[in-house]
Amino acid sequence: MTSETRQTHQTLGTLGRIGIWSGALHGSRTDDAGRKAIAEAVAELEELGYGTLWMGGNPSPDDAVAVIAATRTVTVATGILSIWEHTAEEVTARIAALDESARERFVLGLGVSHSVLAPQYAKPYSAMVAYLDALDAAAPPSGAGRRVLAALGPKMLELATGRASGAHPYLVTTEHTAEAREALGPDALLAPELSVVLDTDPDRARTTARNMLDMYLKLPNYTNNLLRLGFTETDFEGGGSTRLLDSLFALGDAERVRARAREYFDAGADHIALQVLTADEGGAGLPRPEWRELAAAFAGEL
Repeated sequence: MTSETRQTHQTLGTLGRIGIWSGALHGSRTDDAGRKAIAEAVAELEELGYGTLWMGGNPSPDDAVAVIAATRTVTVATGILSIWEHTAEEVTARIAALDESARERFVLGLGVSHSVLAPQYAKPYSAMVAYLDALDAAAPPSGAGRRVLAALGPKMLELATGRASGAHPYLVTTEHTAEAREALGPDALLAPELSVVLDTDPDRARTTARNMLDMYLKLPNYTNNLLRLGFTETDFEGGGSTRLLDSLFALGDAERVRARAREYFDAGADHIALQVLTADEGGAGLPRPEWRELAAAFAGEL
């Protein structure tokens, strides 16, 4: 077993089986009251037993540091930090400033974002390679054993195997999870995000899902991946076909969410990052009652 493989297994152990993914954990984007609410929420998530808190929506290094400071033992991961928005030097310096115990709880999730969101977007694969080179060349280096890549396609999945602990794919099906596991091999981390709507009314649940999905269906990186998986342009109309929604989301009660999570585990996932969407917040808030409900449903599996 190589040192990198040993680091990967260590990372697998720290993530746990179930985590929470939220785009609302950015303290730098809110006021003092908002930062207090975030600190209270992440402290409760830790007490509920979730293995990892994934900070969605291009968090800054300082956002991650704030969540680490508000918790004691839970792993904190960026899901995903855009390589266009934060330099490798900036990220490395912030990680290096953490004490050893905090660094051991931090996983750096990196992604190339999207051309419509990053004006400087160009040659994403080459840009990611250069970014990883800069991380490795920094003093001290940011090792591959504590980072993951937002990999969807074959080239980025291969890079996630050789230059990181593995992959954190967003908005993917169980079929993609199975293909990613084959591409990554048996030892690399595979931690897909799974969006959840805890609503037993199918029409209402799909409406909530479509409200979230509509934005992502305008981003070619996601639609191209879905086309590779056998969906068609017709599946993208009207916020997403029923077939598409049922493949990408867990819709229903907590037991249905557990069943969908099991499908991803059976397909090869090591860890699942649950993103809770609600009708009133569209996933933008801190859905603490739903987080509690899911923690109860997954008791013994977190």
